[in-house]
Amino acid sequence: MHRRHESIPLLQAAQQSPTLAQLARLTRDSSARLKAIEPLIPPGMRALIQAGPIEGSTWCLLVKGNAAASKLRQLLPSFEAHLRTKGWDVQHIRVRIQTRTES
Repeated sequence: MHRRHESIPLLQAAQQSPTLAQLARLTRDSSARLKAIEPLIPPGMRALIQAGPIEGSTWCLLVKGNAAASKLRQLLPSFEAHLRTKGWDVQHIRVRIQTRTES
């Protein structure tokens, strides 16, 4: 028996798989969080920061470079407070420095 594999759109796959649906939801949520705090990030740093994974009430920001990460850590309390006022359960934000091999 020859089985033909047909590709399906990502959205359809996500809707059919609880694991993919959860991953897609978390990705959208992480991006929305970054958009919500964007006005609080100094304009020169915005391009250096990406939304990262969410694990419970902890959210991760991915940052390019040690200097940007250091400055970002000083801003975390205001980010956390701002997100809580917007309804997100963010108790802690982690900063992870991206290495050159990560994208």
